Amino acid sequence: MVDIDRQIDAVQRTVRGDERDGEPTRVQKLSQTYPSPIEDVWDAVTTPERIARWFAPIEGDPLSSGHYQVVGNAGGTVEECRPPADGAAGYRITWEFGGGMSWVEVTLASVAEDETRLDLVHIARTANLPPGFWELYGPGATGVGWDSGLLGLSLHLASDASIPPGEGDAWMLSDEGKRFARRAADAWGDAQIADGGEPDAARAAAHQTYLFYTGQG
Repeated sequence: MVDIDRQIDAVQRTVRGDERDGEPTRVQKLSQTYPSPIEDVWDAVTTPERIARWFAPIEGDPLSSGHYQVVGNAGGTVEECRPPADGAAGYRITWEFGGGMSWVEVTLASVAEDETRLDLVHIARTANLPPGFWELYGPGATGVGWDSGLLGLSLHLASDASIPPGEGDAWMLSDEGKRFARRAADAWGDAQIADGGEPDAARAAAHQTYLFYTGQG
């Protein structure tokens, strides 16, 4: 059983507009502190064998080859890699899927001997989003997916347990999974409102995201 409320409340979420190479972007950020030393968290988020246990199988070794492919999902290039040093670490990758490209940045910071803060930033060009996509789903479309990843990492680091990647879709259709999707989608709606989004539109988009992730829309 997953402690849904504890996991949702452990994650900080923000949404903002920005620019990259002169083009408008939407930036989503998730942050969570894990009860593990930075070296362990770094190993969990960079080693293909461990990534497969909480996220999805990875083809190849991205840190040695500079390229990665998540089986059945995105692939891309490792643009920067900073192993743990002086309590900090991180990497930047391109996130290429369905003919489009966005960017993901993961940074780690040691906040105590056995506590590490993980920040994940996803940057997408506004022009690359399908027409009406943001209006229909808002930030939850990608945000709930990243929330699922942070949940998997949390379970993995806490007890080496996880929802097996191949069973993630089935779990999301369970009562427990639907509750997780509901709370995560609503949290992204709140983040959109905090960024100045119109409340009714943000809540409607969060509901559509919930329906999508739980196979109801």
